[in-house]
Amino acid sequence: MIERGSGVAVWRQIEEALAADIAGGALQAGQQLPTELQLADRFGVNRHTIRRAVATLVERGLLRVEQGRGTFVQDNAIDYAISKRTRFTQNMAKQNLSSDIDILNSDTVPANAELAELLQVAAGDTLYRIKTLSKVEGRVVDYATLFFPAFRFPGLPEAYLRYRSVTRALAECGVADYTRRFTRVTARLPDAETVDYLGIPKNRPVLHVKSLNVDAAGAPVQYGVTCFNGDLVQLVMEQE
Repeated sequence: MIERGSGVAVWRQIEEALAADIAGGALQAGQQLPTELQLADRFGVNRHTIRRAVATLVERGLLRVEQGRGTFVQDNAIDYAISKRTRFTQNMAKQNLSSDIDILNSDTVPANAELAELLQVAAGDTLYRIKTLSKVEGRVVDYATLFFPAFRFPGLPEAYLRYRSVTRALAECGVADYTRRFTRVTARLPDAETVDYLGIPKNRPVLHVKSLNVDAAGAPVQYGVTCFNGDLVQLVMEQE
C-alpha cells in the first residue's frame, strides 16, 4: 500500500513494491509488466508517477523495454558462444531457441584505410555493406554491420538476402568454411541508431564486438561490427 506523507516519495514506494513483486515471483522473469493504466489503478496514482517508477527499475536492470512490445521483467541472458567457428543460428539452435535475421540495408561503400587493411584490399575498393538485426524468440538481441570484399564475392548480397546466413551465402560464393581470426569486445554507450534498433535506454551500455573471419587459406572474407543488447546476451568465449 502507498503511504502518503510518509517522507518517501510515492514513485519510490511503487518502485520498491514492483521490485518486491519481482523478487518474490509475483512478476516472473520474462513476464510482461501490466500497462501503465493498470498499474495506476492498482496504486491509485497518475500514469506519470508509474512511468517514473518503471524508468528507475529499467535503470536498475530489473525491467527492460522492448520497442513496440512493452515492458518486461528481465530474464536470464542468452549465451552467445564466441569460438573458432561462431555461427548465430547454430548458437541459438543448441539452446532450442528460435532465431531470425532481418536485413535493414544492403549497399556498397569504398574501403577506408581501416577496412582496406582488415580485409586486405586496396583503399577505395568496393565493399558490400549489409546491416542486420538478429532476433531470438522474437526479441532483438543485436544490430550488426557486415563488410565483404565485393570483387571476390559477386552476387553475395543476393545470396544473403535469400538465406539470411553468412555461412550459406559464402558457401554459394565458393567459401566452404571460414574461421574467426579475432574477436574484440568493449562496453560502450550506444549511439542514437543503436538505441532505436535495440530499443534500449541511451544510458545502457552495449557489448560492442568487432570480428574478422577468414577462409581456409587465411584470406579475410568478412569483417563485422556488432552491438549486442547486454541485458539479453552474455558472450561466452569457448576454447576449441
